[in-house]
Parts: sequence; structure tokens; C-alpha cells
Amino acid sequence: MWAGQLRREERTDRRGRELVVPDGFSRAGSRTSLPLKPRQRNARVRLEVLFRLFLKDRMAPGKKCLFLDEFPLLTTKRVFWKGVLEELLWFIKGSTNANELSCKGVKIWDANGSRDFLDSLGFSAREEGDLGPVYGFQWRHFGAEYKDMDSDYSGQGVDQLQKVINTIKTNPDDRRIILCAWNPKDLPLMALPPCHALCQFYVVNGELSCQLYQRSGDMGLGVPFNIASYALLTYMIAHITGLKPGDFVHTLGDAHIYLNHVDPLKTQLQREPRPFPKLKILRKVETIDDFKAEDFQLEGYHPHPTIRMEMAV
Repeated sequence: MWAGQLRREERTDRRGRELVVPDGFSRAGSRTSLPLKPRQRNARVRLEVLFRLFLKDRMAPGKKCLFLDEFPLLTTKRVFWKGVLEELLWFIKGSTNANELSCKGVKIWDANGSRDFLDSLGFSAREEGDLGPVYGFQWRHFGAEYKDMDSDYSGQGVDQLQKVINTIKTNPDDRRIILCAWNPKDLPLMALPPCHALCQFYVVNGELSCQLYQRSGDMGLGVPFNIASYALLTYMIAHITGLKPGDFVHTLGDAHIYLNHVDPLKTQLQREPRPFPKLKILRKVETIDDFKAEDFQLEGYHPHPTIRMEMAV
């Protein structure tokens, strides 16, 4: 979606972390024609890293991926598959407790649920690990009043995920099959506002497709993870609705690279992509809540080695 815009601006995010954003767009999305400073000129290289990397691995932002017999898990570095799987199951459960993931060796939410981080946001009364009404809560209890991570929210709010599944089964031509994590009322209560904010499902010729809108994308760490997560969600919903996975379309609002990710991404860019793996669901699952981690088998995933990148918090 940024094709042809090769000039870049360097900016900082709301916590002062340096990143690069598309030239011609300010952080608020307005046009700008500021002259490039020397450091901004250097940022052109980062844009080339961004596009060459994802085009090379066949998953360019804003582009369409046909699942066919493959699963879009990047191969130019090892993507944390266990983290993708366990986090998605955690979303589906409606959990907002980062400790549940951490106990399984998935530490991706630890920093946002830490005592220091929660205190810095004014959430001193919360238990450590309580992230507030983030993704899973919005998926399963949209509109419910959030109390804490241990409360029982059964029957409260709108179960968007189940509504999506029911609509796919009963009215697959509906143009309103949408799952949305962006709830303005709850944003002040969240440890982290949703980055992958909204997805829409579409059924045609017995295939289920998904389009994800992501307001903010950390291209080094987050986006490869998000691609796999929503591809997996599409596989799961297709399985329980009797459909085949179709297309995955990924749209990014603010695609950025943190400065400390540039060199690792250059390393990644030198690597030759390998064939995507295949994903198998090992048993017939009837409902979305019945999926377990052991139901999935990733076959033929032979990526290049892990590339270490620090997560921005």
C-alpha cells in the first residue's frame, strides 16, 4: 500500500521510541512535504528493507495471500509458532490475564502486564498481569463493564466471535461479518490499545477469506506474528463452518520499523525464502472453544534461524 513512496520520515511514538513512518503521511495521517534531513534520507534504506523483505517472503503488506496448501508463516527467520497458537487460544478464551500465557512459556505480554508498566499507566490497584479489556475481552464480551481479570463475564456483552461464526453458517453472504477489538470506551482501561483492530470475513465458492485492518504494525516483530495469527483464526473458523480457507488480505495503517530493528532486518533480507509449511487440524472440532494446542500440527516448517529483536514497550 506504500508502493512508490520511497522517501521516509523518522518520528517517535508516544513513548519516545524512534521509528520510521511513510513519507507523505504524518503520525495523524495528514499529508506533509517537509524537506528530508540527513537522518531522514538514511531512512530510505529502511523502507527498501521493509518492502524487499516482505515481497521476498511473499507476504507484502496490503497484498493478498492465497492459502492453497500452505500456511503463511515466514521462513526467512523462525517465527514463534507456539506463541502464535497459544496467544490466539488465549484471545478466544476471552482472557486478559498475561500470567496464563507466561506460565506456558509465552512471555510476549509479560512486559505490558508488569507491575512497573501497570503503575506507569495509573493501574496501581490492578494485580500484576491484568491487562484490562484487551483483545479477547472485546472479542467475547464487547460492551460489558470490565472489572478485573478474574471476574466471570459469562453472558455479558456481545460475543462477537460466536456471532461471526453463526453468521457464516446461517447467512454467509452477509457483508457485516466483522470482529472488532477497537472499543473507544474501553481504551483508557487497556494496558495496550489494539494494534490489529478489525477483521472482516467473506465467503465465496465454499471458501472463507479474511481481511485484517491493522492500525499500527511493527514490521520487525509484530507483523509476521499477526499474519500467522489471523491466518490461523481463518483456518479454525473455516474448519468448524465446513469451509476451506480462501484468501488473507492484510492492510496496515502505520507500518513502521524501529531503529534497533534495522540491522536485524537487513540480515533477514539476505536470506533466501523457503517453502511455506502446511497446517493440519488433527481432529474434527465442532465449536471454537473446543480447540486445544495439541489439535494443530505444523508440517514442513524449516525456516532460517531466529533473529533476535527487542520488543518495544
